[in-house]
Amino acid sequence: MFSMELTEEQRDLRDWVHGFAADVVRPAAAEWDEREETPWEIIREAAKIGLYGFETIAELWADPTGLSMPIANEELFWGDGGIGMSIFGTTLAVAGIFTAGTPDQLAEWVPDCFGDADDPKLAAYCVSEPEAGSDVGAMRTRARYDEASDEWVISGQKAWITNGGIANVHVVMASVDPELGSRGQAAFVVPPGTAGVVATRKIRKHGLHASHTADVFFDDVRVPGRCVLGGREKLDARLARAREAQGGRGHAAFGTFEMSRPTVGAQAIGIARAAYEYALDYAGTREQFGRPIVDNQAIAFTLADMRTEIDAARLLVWRAAWMGRNDKTFDAAQGSMSKLKAGDVAVWATERAIQILGGAGYSREHPVERMHRDAKIYQIFEGTAEIQRLVIARALTGRHLR
Repeated sequence: MFSMELTEEQRDLRDWVHGFAADVVRPAAAEWDEREETPWEIIREAAKIGLYGFETIAELWADPTGLSMPIANEELFWGDGGIGMSIFGTTLAVAGIFTAGTPDQLAEWVPDCFGDADDPKLAAYCVSEPEAGSDVGAMRTRARYDEASDEWVISGQKAWITNGGIANVHVVMASVDPELGSRGQAAFVVPPGTAGVVATRKIRKHGLHASHTADVFFDDVRVPGRCVLGGREKLDARLARAREAQGGRGHAAFGTFEMSRPTVGAQAIGIARAAYEYALDYAGTREQFGRPIVDNQAIAFTLADMRTEIDAARLLVWRAAWMGRNDKTFDAAQGSMSKLKAGDVAVWATERAIQILGGAGYSREHPVERMHRDAKIYQIFEGTAEIQRLVIARALTGRHLR
């Protein structure tokens, strides 16, 4: 049964990640935001305590309630969005392998996504392209099979890729049969050290500065035949069904995105909650006209509204995460609703925090300004809010909306 009451293990997880966020992440957040560099020192610290690594992610995913992953992400992003994305950004590529791969592929490639405590690595999930973001059917990256060498040859450009170019493992979506549109696409693992993977431009973003984002080019990149996720036999069978108009599973990335949306929503909630707590503390200590500003009804009501919206968004996220594991009626609507609501609340709450803090809030030296920049990214992730609403409407009505 779905419950908002956490188990003892989930409470321990929450407190453990919160402690790391408070003691390690927050003190370093401003520095890495200004440097706009991957915080390898923080990632190594997370790996040493077991927060970053294959075993921990496996345990989070194994939670039958589906809540452990959102709980951990909310607490880490409460510390800082950019550093949080650097630590948990790898999990999207892992989710791609988990969704489409075989057990043998999981065992072979997922450990390479993380490395080890002494030498941690990153992974990247490469789907979006300059002309193919939400319109996945327009994807131009191609993969052709070379029978002579038993290799797949991948060519194309991916855009706005988290950890792109600096990742140890790239999981790449490519078209193997362009005439089939999105049904003719497959996912591939590009192993460590593969020649031809080039990241030419690191993107300077509005927020999440400590998370590396780049465009990645694949110039006739050759990977072993076993690197197609799910295996060649399964791919050929799926393509055959699509050609015979028997339908098919659809775009291979959709399952990964649907799985990840409640987690992305939890990240936004962590940012919103941090902004609310800063504003609440400030309102209780900042005095104007001889009394704390929290005694003013407008301030008190705004804080109450912030808390209400954050708690409501968390309920949607937890409900979607639980349904993804336990309810056969789960579809794109649940994940999209939770992410959309959480992203909107994060932007709204951080804006209110800046207003409550007044001049301090508009200073780049105060954390809420950084939180507001980070929160704006969540209205961009996985498409605009309007596109997310179309996804929800399509799932609810069963119709393809344009």
